[in-house]
Amino acid sequence: MQLPNGLKSVLSNLDGEAWLRFGLSVVGLALAFFAALLSTVARESGNLAATTLFASTALLLAGAVGWTTVPYLTRRVAGGRLRNAFDYEITKEGIAYLGVALIIGIAALNTNNNLLFIVLAAMLAAIAVSGFASAAVLRGLELEVILPETTFADRPIVARVRLVNPRRWIPAFSVSLAVAKKKKKKAAWEWQKTKFVFPKQNSWLRLPDYTLRRKPPAAKPPEIFEKPVYFTYIPSSTTAEAQVELKFPRRGRYSQDEFRLATRFPFSFLVKSRKIKLSRELLVYPALLEADDFLDVLPMVTGEFASNFRGRGSELYLIREHTPQDPVRFVDWKATAKTGALKVREFTREDERRLRIVFDNPSPGAVSVPAYERAVSVAASLAEHFTSQNVDLSYAALGYSNGQSLHDFWKYLALVQPEKGASILDSLPVSDDYNIVITARKPGSISTALWASSYIIYMED
Repeated sequence: MQLPNGLKSVLSNLDGEAWLRFGLSVVGLALAFFAALLSTVARESGNLAATTLFASTALLLAGAVGWTTVPYLTRRVAGGRLRNAFDYEITKEGIAYLGVALIIGIAALNTNNNLLFIVLAAMLAAIAVSGFASAAVLRGLELEVILPETTFADRPIVARVRLVNPRRWIPAFSVSLAVAKKKKKKAAWEWQKTKFVFPKQNSWLRLPDYTLRRKPPAAKPPEIFEKPVYFTYIPSSTTAEAQVELKFPRRGRYSQDEFRLATRFPFSFLVKSRKIKLSRELLVYPALLEADDFLDVLPMVTGEFASNFRGRGSELYLIREHTPQDPVRFVDWKATAKTGALKVREFTREDERRLRIVFDNPSPGAVSVPAYERAVSVAASLAEHFTSQNVDLSYAALGYSNGQSLHDFWKYLALVQPEKGASILDSLPVSDDYNIVITARKPGSISTALWASSYIIYMED
């Protein structure tokens, strides 16, 4: 026998575990009630042993039901209330409205005018209706935030915000997605191990000691959304989508653990909001330099790189005078006709165009913050440019070991910070690749062998 579709949907939405616990609790309580009746009968008949047995059985059954069912239902109710908990914030309009209601209430008490009491009752009823309506608008709404996979600093991206209204009959009006309010962090204190020294000059006595010190708050990544997203109307059983343009001023990790759905519907007396636990994380890559800022470095890099790999490829390297050893097929007839002398074309060797970008991370304070950020952007921009030119690229940096993937190198550059330690130039693997070295070290500290096969970009202020 096939069930109707409506009944199937109802059965699919039922919580099987909750109904099973409910059925078992009903059976357990029924058995406990029956045992209690038997204990009463046994007491009337004067059978002390049977009375004790049945009474104990009834008590154990009732206790078992309470132990297994009540905490479970309490957690479900508490969890549901927590998920649907609302925050209230009175608006300027609401304050003015309450002020007028207070004046009318005082006037009604002083004059005993029934009309003023009716007006006051209507105003208070409007506040109650506003509370119920706004709660009904927010309850049950589901949120989905979709972020792009690749994001660069100082470049706008488009994020999609979807608000789902799964209810069959109740639409939603005037709902906005707002960033959760930042709570003020309370001062945290912790006990730290120290040494008790007496006297301080001679240190004759040294004993282990503890002192109470303020614990610095943990640094949290900046949030993704800083402006609200507004939805005018969401019909029942539909999904509304809004596209939001986001722009991040700096590279790094951005995250958001909580969002708020807020509404002023219907009278704007209160801003009622509901928290939604939804975690989103975004890794912002370094800013890619514009052509005007980048082309001043690129021709010099390309020239030295190409001269290191001259051969028979398809990319033109130079036009020079013809020699008897040159094949006829490399003769440039246009250049020959223009100059009156036989000219040949020389190309780069595409099969051996291997390049390695080396980011030499400096120590803290070695360069200024703007110079360091520009160096990171130069490394990211060079990697993007040569990848688009089909150059065989590899990367080297202290703490980087993710191979030749461009996105892995961008991820490294997105999170890198100045760090004390050995330089990557001191342990750079030997290779035939041509190197582009981005460093803050002075020219005299770079080895001659590395200098001969590298183009050096200095991190300068």
